[in-house]
Amino acid sequence: MREFFDSINPLYVRAGAFILAAIILYVSAKRILNRFYATLQEQNKWYFTKKIVMNTIYLVIFLIFVFTFSDKFQGLYTTLGLAGAGITFALREVIVSFAGWFAILFGDFFKVGDRVLLGGIKGDVIDLGILRTTLMEIGDWVDGDQYNGRIVRVANSFIFTSPVYNYSASFQFVWDEIHIPIRFGSDIRLARSIIKKISDEVLGDVSVSAKDAWFEMRKHFRLEDATLENQIFLTFDDNWVTLSLRYVVDIKKRRVTKDVLFTRLLEELEQHHGEIELASQTIEMVDYNKNL
Repeated sequence: MREFFDSINPLYVRAGAFILAAIILYVSAKRILNRFYATLQEQNKWYFTKKIVMNTIYLVIFLIFVFTFSDKFQGLYTTLGLAGAGITFALREVIVSFAGWFAILFGDFFKVGDRVLLGGIKGDVIDLGILRTTLMEIGDWVDGDQYNGRIVRVANSFIFTSPVYNYSASFQFVWDEIHIPIRFGSDIRLARSIIKKISDEVLGDVSVSAKDAWFEMRKHFRLEDATLENQIFLTFDDNWVTLSLRYVVDIKKRRVTKDVLFTRLLEELEQHHGEIELASQTIEMVDYNKNL
């Protein structure tokens, strides 16, 4: 039996030990993560924790591989040392993207689920890879902030060269406006009161949630007090009077909320036909030849 073990190539022993260690590390990490899945998911930390743990395990497995077979790579180390500058230049984009991944994870740029604008691409972050961030795109040929079905992968290196717009980081609301043109001679006070009533009914709960979110954000940033209640502004020109409703809305419900507001406003204004008339642009055609 001893002769049998002595006849085994030591390289095979090391390979077997490496494979066994890798399997044990991988399976153990998976089981530990699954055990804490419910707690992490409830705290919205599942995705981040899973990425960190699994990538750390992959790094440890790689280091074990290098140390286990280090004596077999002596020639390779020399070659890599001589070609280091060339390799660094050739892989500069990969290296910067890898650094960008660390910056994203620990720099509070954005997280999975945030709505962002990266390099001209707007969408929801659905995956944070080591080299690329994956977005479910919104807009483009689709009007409004809704998915168009296209998945876009953006290199993580962009965070060092381009602005990062996050629509839902610490404050998941944005200010939006709708404009209602009213004819001269209409009852402007009545129109204003109708807009106020409808906006309070549709957006009442949103304003309360926005105030709580704004209060929490002020703990992290130096911000002045902002008006989070619905506001109505009046302007006019040679054609009509414009009543503008400014309000706070959840970034992911912007288009739906605007649809509800317009629908309710049209229904209410139609009940006051004669007192309130919506304005529209008209063009008058004059036949000068007829007057000659």
